[in-house]
Amino acid sequence: MNKYLDLIQQTFYWPQTEFSVKKEELIFHDVPLMDIIKKYGTPLKFTYIPKIGQNIDHARGMFQDAIKKQKYKGDYLYCYCTKSSHFSFVLDEVISHQGHLETSSAFDIPIVRNLYENKKIDKDTFVICNGYKRPLYTENISRLINDGFKNCIPVLDNLNELEVYEKEVNTNYQVGIRVAADEEPNFEFYTSRLGIRYNDITNLYLNQIKPSKKAKLKLLHFFINTGIRDSAYYWSELSRFVFKYCELKKMAPELDTIDIGGGFPIKTSLHFEYDYKYMVEQIIENIKWICDKNNVEHPNIITEFGSYTVGESGGVLYSVLDQKLQNDKELWYMIDGSFITHLPDSWGLNQKYILLAVNKWKDLYHKVNVGGLTCDSMDYYNSEAHSSEVFLPMKNEDEDLYIGFFHTGAYQESLGGYGGIQHCLIPAPKHVLIDHDENGKIVTKLFSDEQSNSSMLDILGYNSK
Repeated sequence: MNKYLDLIQQTFYWPQTEFSVKKEELIFHDVPLMDIIKKYGTPLKFTYIPKIGQNIDHARGMFQDAIKKQKYKGDYLYCYCTKSSHFSFVLDEVISHQGHLETSSAFDIPIVRNLYENKKIDKDTFVICNGYKRPLYTENISRLINDGFKNCIPVLDNLNELEVYEKEVNTNYQVGIRVAADEEPNFEFYTSRLGIRYNDITNLYLNQIKPSKKAKLKLLHFFINTGIRDSAYYWSELSRFVFKYCELKKMAPELDTIDIGGGFPIKTSLHFEYDYKYMVEQIIENIKWICDKNNVEHPNIITEFGSYTVGESGGVLYSVLDQKLQNDKELWYMIDGSFITHLPDSWGLNQKYILLAVNKWKDLYHKVNVGGLTCDSMDYYNSEAHSSEVFLPMKNEDEDLYIGFFHTGAYQESLGGYGGIQHCLIPAPKHVLIDHDENGKIVTKLFSDEQSNSSMLDILGYNSK
């Protein structure tokens, strides 16, 4: 009979870059996960910090190679989309790899100031400020510019936003314009709610930015919700965007940059295939061709990769508490955590992650449903990206079974309410950081312990005096 290891080897190319098996136990980036479990217990979230820097270097290298190959005359700048994960250890790793920042909230700006005060960034660091901005956000942006952050660039998202900076900023400053992209054909709306309508962009420049004695148009920005995909829709929107850049560049010689947003996919299945190098080369080639056709200088290019930067660094490890056969064919593995609170995208968006057993790889396997601890009927996981079923090793009373969900590092803490109130008061799990020291030895650190009942009672008002 087939063992769990046989199933994986027959289904996927195995081992893979980040995954291997040694002595029946799963290894992630050369980290023995059972050692982490034995030291910290479950449930736990972990972040493998080196992966963040590796992905930044990988993307930057591909863009630089494509620029050289295509004889493209613009530069490339890597920005990190902070909303994907705001944790300090993420930002520290991004900055150590010369990444710049993209913000989306008023509360992002104090983070920028903290990084500056701790000498992690300087006033030349690019801070691209996106989003529909409420007064506190525009106020914080204006103060940052007034304090000498010359590359803090608010990206205009509505036709009235520039008026605020004209009043509050007391020095010369740069702005961007976000283009409202058309949504994909099967979306509920034709045009994104974010950004400036395509036909209003020229008038916004001519009537507001050009007459200003302080503002200069630095960049044009767009973002496609489906991400950077090799589809007719993506190439059509990119081309339309670059043609608008060329049109605007002839009116605004100071415009020299396009921001193509984020959207690199991450690996959510062991069947994952995506030709990053091809896509980057095609992006550079398309931009170059359109600009050359319009006799316009090649713009500098900014990307704002969020999930791509941090997603593949994360994972969640669980223990299988019990198995329950609820009828003749539905076998449930009950875990010591919750999908709704720990991996909300798996519940809210039906997002699939890489699910693998951590131990018992030479045991027999069977089909299971994985259930969370909450009383919600939707707190389950029963299919993977490549299959409508989940297979895991058989559980017995002699040995505990542990499982892991991988590449979960983007958005899950913020969506799940890190440190706040969880559904059914399921506590936020402990969080462990995994890194290497100067000698390459694996080092771990407990970033936060499991949420306590006392902290929840504080939030709910039961411990107030």
